[in-house]
Amino acid sequence: MDTSDAPESTPRQSTTSSLTDYFIGTTPLQKRLESIRKQVSVLPTPPRRKIPQGSGLQENVDPQKVAFLLHKQWTLYSLTPLYKFSYANLKEYSRLLSAFIAAEKQKGLAVEVGEDFSIKVIFSTLLGMKGTQRDPEAFLVQILSKSQLPPQNREGKVLWTGWFCSIFGDSLLETVSEDFTCLPLFLANGAESNTAIIGTWFQKTFDCYFSPLTINAFNLSWLAAMWTACKMDHYVATTEFFWSVPCSPQSLDISYAIHPEDAKALWDSVHKTPGEITQEEVDLFMECLCSHFHRHFKIHLSATRLVRVSTSVASAHTDGKIKILCHKYLIGVLAYLTELAVFQVE
Repeated sequence: MDTSDAPESTPRQSTTSSLTDYFIGTTPLQKRLESIRKQVSVLPTPPRRKIPQGSGLQENVDPQKVAFLLHKQWTLYSLTPLYKFSYANLKEYSRLLSAFIAAEKQKGLAVEVGEDFSIKVIFSTLLGMKGTQRDPEAFLVQILSKSQLPPQNREGKVLWTGWFCSIFGDSLLETVSEDFTCLPLFLANGAESNTAIIGTWFQKTFDCYFSPLTINAFNLSWLAAMWTACKMDHYVATTEFFWSVPCSPQSLDISYAIHPEDAKALWDSVHKTPGEITQEEVDLFMECLCSHFHRHFKIHLSATRLVRVSTSVASAHTDGKIKILCHKYLIGVLAYLTELAVFQVE
């Protein structure tokens, strides 16, 4: 089950009421918004980020591989630089990792490959998946089942996939020598037991270290604002926020659904910096959402914890799960995740 798409079976509150009429024009909340502006304006200059633009993908990108990465739930990890990694040796790495997995299976370890299948490992580059020319080339690792059927009827099933990338990861590149390859963001899809085995092999082979990459409420708010700000040709999903309410005997999840055009209208009403997003604007955006919710349900979301955001661009969960839906903003999504991974590595 896709845990980020289906939270635990707990009570939910939901609203899809229109925000456009409430936020655009003279309303009590508009006065509150101006009050917040005055309070925030005395704070130090907030951080700024550019609004994700267009594709950003290089011309030599493989459309089929990009499509393969979309609409899957990925678990995020940060990764320290790989020592003595070489793109020229990808075939050799495929052979060595295949042998390692087979050996681990013989030891009786929990490797999810199935009893009736042998496995095949494939390393391949993700050409064009970079933010700048300085970024190392992203690469993909797949574990495929290898059926015992005759070759003409043989079709490998993808059992596990992981990919390594660095999008605008210049700050980390400047701190290491040429012996290291910096790909701080790792995304995995498949059984956790397989992720653990692959991680062990990489750590032994390239003297690197993986760490789970979670996304706290602060960064989820940034993602929500940036993704809402993106110009879409058409919307494919409702904009939705999930808050968790700690209570006994089990937690309560609050689901807050908004029509994506209403969410964009709200963002446009608070956005004042062309081409950029500021911390003030992110705070205003979330404050308006919470105030609107309180107006209807008398619940203070400030007393809860934001755990998931979902838009037509992507969805992200605080436990480090992400699903990217729009190829147009793939690079923009990965750039922010790379930033989080670099911060954790450093």
